[in-house]
Amino acid sequence: MKIVVIGAGFGGLAAAIRLRAQGHDVTIVEKLERPGGRARVFEQDGFTFDAGPTIITAPWLIQDLFALGDRKAEDYVKLVPLDPYYNVRFEDGSVFHYNGRHDDIIRQIREFNPADVAGYEKFARTTVDIFQTGFGLIDRPFLRFSDMLRVAPDLIRLQSYRSVAGFVNRHIKDPRLQQVFSFHPLLVGGNPFQTTSIYALIHHLEKEWGVWFAMGGTGALVRALAEFFQELGGVLKCNAEVEEIVVQDGSRRATGVRLMDGELLPADAIVSNGDVANTYMRLVKARHRPVNTDKRMKGRRYSMSLFVIYFGTNRKYDNIAHHEILMGPRYRGLLDDIFTRKHLSGDFSLYLHRPTATDPSLAPPGCDCWYVLSPVPHLGGGTNWDEVGQSYRDAVIGYLEERYMPGLSRHIVTERVIAPPYFRDELNSHLGSAFAVEPILTQSAWFRPHNRSEDIANLYFAGAGTHPGAGLPGVISSGKIVADLIGRSA
Repeated sequence: MKIVVIGAGFGGLAAAIRLRAQGHDVTIVEKLERPGGRARVFEQDGFTFDAGPTIITAPWLIQDLFALGDRKAEDYVKLVPLDPYYNVRFEDGSVFHYNGRHDDIIRQIREFNPADVAGYEKFARTTVDIFQTGFGLIDRPFLRFSDMLRVAPDLIRLQSYRSVAGFVNRHIKDPRLQQVFSFHPLLVGGNPFQTTSIYALIHHLEKEWGVWFAMGGTGALVRALAEFFQELGGVLKCNAEVEEIVVQDGSRRATGVRLMDGELLPADAIVSNGDVANTYMRLVKARHRPVNTDKRMKGRRYSMSLFVIYFGTNRKYDNIAHHEILMGPRYRGLLDDIFTRKHLSGDFSLYLHRPTATDPSLAPPGCDCWYVLSPVPHLGGGTNWDEVGQSYRDAVIGYLEERYMPGLSRHIVTERVIAPPYFRDELNSHLGSAFAVEPILTQSAWFRPHNRSEDIANLYFAGAGTHPGAGLPGVISSGKIVADLIGRSA
């Protein structure tokens, strides 16, 4: 079969590698100048910035891709384990050094609140069961409601109707520890107070298999996968944005894609690794999608967006770990502002990334490479970023300088800022959402946009917006789902 994959993000690359390994003629078309999508790389003034995902878990999923060509992942990219996984810092000065060592976690919980040790032990045991059930669904398609009914008893048994925060808070009472063990949904675009408790499986996944970093940055992993795909005989076309998925009238089948420059690429099947809402509403004419209408797409709930400052400093801050979670003065109230009220708050919680803590080559000698990320409402909230972007940037940098990084302002030597319009305009993401469809229970599994279109029989979806969802394990697994579906139909 001749297959066109739209988008060279992790989901598109994973699908393309598997499809090429099956023997199909596969071409990836990518809007940007290089592969990666959200995981693109910015390079400036001797600094290398990963624009998107920086947290690698479930490394065997990456190894499985290279094994399809009888290769070893370590021959293409070097993954190293991190310790701690994250430092979680609070405004009272307390710090939780989050790692996978059970005794170390218990010791720190005892220092925070001895009464929570027993509750954590029960929480941790329960996440094993959640992981075994939830991760078992990560590479299975949910195309029919009967697929959902088959797993419903397990979902009920695991109380997946609870939120991650609700589940954690049943076991743990210290407000700081509640945040330590419930913040993970934010890494995949979810509100801990609304995301289904199935995502508590992340705790066991990280604890058992670690958090990893690709030397050279996440971009090095993208380059490795792209190189491997081309070694298998696949074709990668960058600077090639799709204008339309061409559908034959009355057939429910796509015949190819038309690029912005007018080139028509015929295809027997099409895989979109682009934003699902954008794919349907901008690339497929309305008459061809009676199920996935504009109304249906706009009616879904979309994840928050992000405000990110990439910057380099001409000094090192060795007190800062590779991953830092900086909790602000509010937790639930801030999340309500972001997800429900869609109001840009004056306070924030931040994710601070310092990859040079692990790989100094990403910055000039004696320098550090950074990004600081603030979850913010998507563009449905109406914030005018042209008006507030500079002041918000100044507030974030000022907060870092006051609390964690003395003299920061005078040590910044290069900088780049992205805000929600970047996700809309550069990455074609509906409402500037950074993670596509929000991972609530009623938008999970069968309720999530399907990996195979209900409208067009040979249109498939991989990436954050379809099942199983955002995060590297999810998007890589979506590529496997798509390849398996196409393989069975060939």
